[in-house]
Amino acid sequence: MPTNLPADYFNAEERFRSATTPEDKIKYLEEMMSTIPKHKGTDHLRSDLRKKLSKLKAAATSKKTTKKQVSPYHINKEGAGQIVIIGCTNAGKSSLVQTQTNAEPEISQVPFTTWSPMPGMMYIDNVQVQLIDTPPFCEEYIDPEFLNLIRRVDLVLIMLDLHTDPVQQLKFIYQELQENRIAPQHLEGLIEVEDFLLYVPSLVLVNKYDNEEYEEHYQIFKELLDLDCPMLPVSTKTGYNIDTFKQTVFDMLGVIRVYSKAPGKEVDKTAPFVIEKGTVMGDFAGKVHKDFQENLKSARIWGTSADFPGQMVSRTHVLEDEDVVELQI
Repeated sequence: MPTNLPADYFNAEERFRSATTPEDKIKYLEEMMSTIPKHKGTDHLRSDLRKKLSKLKAAATSKKTTKKQVSPYHINKEGAGQIVIIGCTNAGKSSLVQTQTNAEPEISQVPFTTWSPMPGMMYIDNVQVQLIDTPPFCEEYIDPEFLNLIRRVDLVLIMLDLHTDPVQQLKFIYQELQENRIAPQHLEGLIEVEDFLLYVPSLVLVNKYDNEEYEEHYQIFKELLDLDCPMLPVSTKTGYNIDTFKQTVFDMLGVIRVYSKAPGKEVDKTAPFVIEKGTVMGDFAGKVHKDFQENLKSARIWGTSADFPGQMVSRTHVLEDEDVVELQI
């Protein structure tokens, strides 16, 4: 009997295969199980996954005495999102990380200066996101763990050099990703392949747009590319469009900032709660403290989602970016 598995199952399965820790494998395996339709055709599959989940949980809780070498590409997520920058050599990946984060990657005109990933924290207003510099894509070899990092992150930045055949650069990167069953999300439904593809959110940054004289170069590139994709010209040298780049990243991460304030106190906007778009009041209360989620009596709100300042709202009220919330139990 056919299983008729949904696309969400295969997305979770691809991340499960890329996971490097028992905890991550458990997370994605549970996600796989939650997407399986319940009928006789899936009984055997669900049984197999339950057995696998049981073994993984046992492995995760058992104490191991042997030390395992950790890949440099296994980078713990920090901040509101984990973002990886990929591209060919000398595209400017390290320059972006150096100018926008606390990291200090080596920068040189010599090809292949970056040999290992380097994370740094980038501020977008009062929110931090993790930006990861990586070795350049090359035809000779791409570390499988590098590809696994691309599969795990929240957003992939594809950086191009405007002055070195950017069309060829982008096509090469797309080809290398597709050969490893990865594709940018904006190409979903446009690629005909027999194997499953994991679609990842991505943004193309066309670097070295250092002055307005390069506008013609940029327009020619877009015409030659003949592909509609999320794209932004930037300059890591002059800072051109960097603020727009940051706002675009924030929007693509699908998160909002919400501030919690105590009754009768002023709101502190230096440390917002960063939550997913569409989060409702009841779930937000639980993120502030479990007591609020269990014993919440009232909630007042100021901001764009309120009809008027200090409006009383229910647990099902959907929050919006920069709302201010006052909770009482």
